[in-house]
Amino acid sequence: MKSRVEITSKPRVTVLLCALNEEATIASVLSEVPSWVHEILLVDGNSTDDTVDKARHVRPDIHVVYQPGKGKGEAIRYGVQKASGDIIVTLDADGQTDPGEMPKFIEPILNGYDWAKGSRLTCGRPLNMPWHRWLGNRVLAVTSNILYGTRYTDICSGYNAFRKGAFQDLKLSYDSFEMEQQMLVKVKKMGMKVTEVAHLDAGRIDGVSKISSVKQGFIDWFVIIGERFRK
Repeated sequence: MKSRVEITSKPRVTVLLCALNEEATIASVLSEVPSWVHEILLVDGNSTDDTVDKARHVRPDIHVVYQPGKGKGEAIRYGVQKASGDIIVTLDADGQTDPGEMPKFIEPILNGYDWAKGSRLTCGRPLNMPWHRWLGNRVLAVTSNILYGTRYTDICSGYNAFRKGAFQDLKLSYDSFEMEQQMLVKVKKMGMKVTEVAHLDAGRIDGVSKISSVKQGFIDWFVIIGERFRK
């Protein structure tokens, strides 16, 4: 069931989606983005299907840019660079994140937080999350909590809201999915004000994940540990 939360103020918000061959899901996701957002920015990873055409059909006002490199981390950094909003909200293009929950993420930013990170695990394992992914996520979160003093329950959610300036201050270096873990530990490492926001995990609308969760999990773990000893 989709959740809906109202927001009364109108900050300059950019909704950032990074997509690669998501023609089966992109229209459904974009149709749920609230009309009050300032900008919808799609970073396309040079899709070979109709992702961009379908996005423009459902949202003619969408701003599309083409990723110059590869990897989700590089796509997010490029998108933030191109975004015109003061607050940026990242959504998954595969439908796992509900745009209707955006106000819950924006409210902490309006109240002085630098970062609002999503968590699907505040009430335990979602039914559509395999056990090995849940366990891997918990290992990553516990590692972060021990090394950085965070209190994260989910370190792999793609749902985030943050000030554009805060993101740029992090000076992130990884190009693939592990940049999201580097991002969340550096937020704490640099003393930024961060809060965790519970959200639903709707699961992919269609298709399968493009990454190997086990291999990526080990990469993420080493990044979290390695970042602790970087200046």
